[in-house]
Amino acid sequence: MGTKNVRLDDDVYERVKAHKREDETFSDAVARLIEDVSLLDLVDESAEYDAERAAAQKATLKRTARADAESAAGLDEKGS
Repeated sequence: MGTKNVRLDDDVYERVKAHKREDETFSDAVARLIEDVSLLDLVDESAEYDAERAAAQKATLKRTARADAESAAGLDEKGS
């Protein structure tokens, strides 16, 4: 598998770094962080409504928002 260089803004880099586990590479961390749900997954107009899937996606989005808020709070504490 090949590699690519990717430029990240400092704030994005810090968010990934905050979520990166000790045994992960940055690539592993990014893959894990983006694997849950994409907003594009919610747009499948041909699919029938699946309440269980919708609830799982909603829970994932809440978990992601909570993790982002915790990261932001941690960055605020570091900056103080």
